[in-house]
Parts: sequence; C-alpha cells; structure tokens
Amino acid sequence: MNFKKPAFWDLKKSNIFSYLLLPFTIPVIINNFFLSIQKKYKFSEIKTICIGNIYLGGTGKTPLTIKLFNIIKKMGVNVVTSKKFYLNQIDEQNLLKAKTKTIISKRRLDAINQAVNNSNQVIIFDDGLQEKKIDYDLKIVCFKKKNWIGNGQLIPSGPLREKIENLKNYDIVFLNGKGGNTENIKEIIYRLNSKIQIFESNYEIQNFNELDLNSNYLIFSGIGDPLSFREILLENNINVVKEIIFPDHHRYKKKDIENVLQESKKLNAKILTTEKDFIKLSDDDAKNINFLKIELKIVKEEQFINLINDKLN
Repeated sequence: MNFKKPAFWDLKKSNIFSYLLLPFTIPVIINNFFLSIQKKYKFSEIKTICIGNIYLGGTGKTPLTIKLFNIIKKMGVNVVTSKKFYLNQIDEQNLLKAKTKTIISKRRLDAINQAVNNSNQVIIFDDGLQEKKIDYDLKIVCFKKKNWIGNGQLIPSGPLREKIENLKNYDIVFLNGKGGNTENIKEIIYRLNSKIQIFESNYEIQNFNELDLNSNYLIFSGIGDPLSFREILLENNINVVKEIIFPDHHRYKKKDIENVLQESKKLNAKILTTEKDFIKLSDDDAKNINFLKIELKIVKEEQFINLINDKLN
C-alpha cells in the first residue's frame, strides 16, 4: 500500500502521536526477532550484496545500486542487480531494467539461483536487508543526512524498520544528500559499530542543459523523499512555482496527469518530474513532461572502489 510519510516521524523527538503508537511497534519487534533467528543461506558460487535501509522512505538505495553495478561491471566482473517483485514498486523495477542487467523475482533466493545459473559472479539486491534468510557477503545501509533516523522509533511510531543498534550487523553506511549534523551522525554510527565503513554521496543533475533557467516549473513526484527532488532544483536556480506530491510508488491515472497539465497551463509553467516517475507514464502522457536525470556521486569514490574490490576478492 502506498502512503505519505507522517510528518511527526522526522521530528527530532517523539511527540504525543508517536507515544500513542508505541504499543503497535511490538509486532515489529517480535517479527524482527524471529527473522533474526531463522536459518540463513550462504552462497559460495556467487557474491551477494544488499543495498537497503532501516529508515522507511527514500534514502537513495536504487541510485546506489545502479552506481555499484557500473563500478563492478567496469572491473570486468559479470554482475547483475535484483529486486523482489512487488506490484506497487514497478517504477523501481523498470528503472533497474533500463539502467542495469536485472532479475525480478518473487523470492530473493530464487533470484540468486537464477544468477548462478546465468554464470553471474555478483548479485546486488536493491532492498532486502530485512531478508534474514540470506547471509549477504556485503550489507550496505543508506540514510538521508537530513532525515537520519527521524524520531528514532520503530514503525508505526517512527520511521525505523529495525532498531538503530542493528548497525552492528552491517558493513557499510552511506549518508546521502545535504543537511544534518554529519559529524554527530558518524559519531553515533561508530559508537554502535567501530568497524563499519562510512561514505557520503550526493546527486548531480545530468541533463541540466535541457532545463531553462528563465522558465517557471511545476514539479510533481511520487517518491519516498520528495523534498530532495525540490531541493536539488532550487540549489541549481530552477524556478519552482508549484509542487504536487503523490504517495511513494504512486501509479498515475489519466486524471492525475490531466490535473497536472491543467495546473501547468494556469501557471504558464513547464512540467518536470523525476526519472522514476517519468518511467511510469504512458507515451501520450509523457509528451509535455520532462524529467530530471540525476547520477549519484560518491565522495571518496576511489576509496569505495578499492573496498569493493577487496570484498570481491
């Protein structure tokens, strides 16, 4: 089910709504416990990497998956990406298909077996850290600096899928975007896991020459972190006159796009969306809509490449 993230999740402290929902976090705690003690599968025929999150919402998993795919491919390694099939996540599945060689499967174990049968040497999962059946060779957790862990509570009281203390079980943390107290965040992470590797990343616009700094833009998106979309435009002096936000993974209907087009005419504004949203539009709906093409840039990328190379060898 698609939903809009409650605003109180990202408050620095828990509020009354968060406290009222605390009893409903008990099933999450119980479920996480039983997942942690179930039998785990390790694969000697292939290296398994998972890029996921413990914060529910947009943290940059898919762009990092695409980035890592290209890094490993350049090493001359036969690599494939994978995503578990969910009907409401067709957008991310199609984006991976367009940008990488990918396997979409209802079971991640089946995806691994398929990758092995196809002679792949590495499989990168976009999401799946909560899939405790698989003992991944490398586990990468993504956060947005600005949001970090929000109010620090488990869902539905807060945005966390599992406790922040579980960072002790992971190998690499990526802090994406701007904002937030980066040094304080790093201090907390190292306190929980002194051996974990931390990298920072941000987005760069790849089709900036297609945008008009003299025009007004109406923007719309249905992503986990719509604020990041707006911010990158404002940082690059794009004049955003209106923003329409849909729930994450929203499946656009004809009426949705008609409303966007009508609003843009009223404002005499061009229309801009994300690549993840654009890929869901029909050819007819996409005629008068442009998308922002971005690429994830890794700070200290060479250091990250060396680390991946060591892990694969």
